[in-house]
Amino acid sequence: MTQERTTSQEKQGAAASLLNGFAVLEALATSSRPQLGVTEISAIVDLHKSTVSRMLTGLAEAGYVERDESTGRYRLGLGMIGLAGPLLAELDIRRVAAPYLEELTDTTGETSAIAIWNGAEGVVVEQYASPHQVKHSASIGTRYHRFASSSVRVFLATLPDEEVERLLSPDGSIQFDGSLEEARAALAEVREAGVAINDGGTTVEEYGVSAPVHDYRGEIAGCLTASAPRTRVQHLGTQEKLMEAVLETAAMITARLGGREGARG
Repeated sequence: MTQERTTSQEKQGAAASLLNGFAVLEALATSSRPQLGVTEISAIVDLHKSTVSRMLTGLAEAGYVERDESTGRYRLGLGMIGLAGPLLAELDIRRVAAPYLEELTDTTGETSAIAIWNGAEGVVVEQYASPHQVKHSASIGTRYHRFASSSVRVFLATLPDEEVERLLSPDGSIQFDGSLEEARAALAEVREAGVAINDGGTTVEEYGVSAPVHDYRGEIAGCLTASAPRTRVQHLGTQEKLMEAVLETAAMITARLGGREGARG
């Protein structure tokens, strides 16, 4: 019983320390002054100076705050960018891509969507639905983890070979029934063409075209996809039209992000 009580107290203490650490970071983030001293932060967060000092030391070691040696005051560190970067990128690409998605859907008559890579799968962060009654929809939050998905192959085509091998392994996050050699060949085709096509690979009735969107570093920021019922695409013969529209729109979003094509396509 004593051991259980001790464990519970340790958990409560860890949670309190975490919240206090967030309070210190928030004090620095919301201050009108570029730097704050230990005494000032202590007054803002209502914690003893020794506690604040210990927290700042730990946060500085992690790179989340920086100490000005000349003044002894603290400011937020560059490590915070690593935490906020993925969220900022998601928000930025959604805002930038939205009008282009609408334009792409108006041009093609099919659903358009933008997805980001979370390290294990593609996640839709914005979409514009087709006006047709029969359509393929990709609601915000939809996750793609099958190799047959055109967006998944676009993302995988930008990753190092060893990372692709890990993701396609039995313990990996991407579902794939073929061999590693087949996967490598398919991804090489995506890099060469700059586009991936799902022609009934995920479901017999789905047709999708995906192309990468790049940021200012030339790295992939997201994946643009136009998806449609396969029978309609085949009946109207719009495969080429969809591919050209997706490539053109992806290039416009990339340009709007200040981006350039990545080295690996």
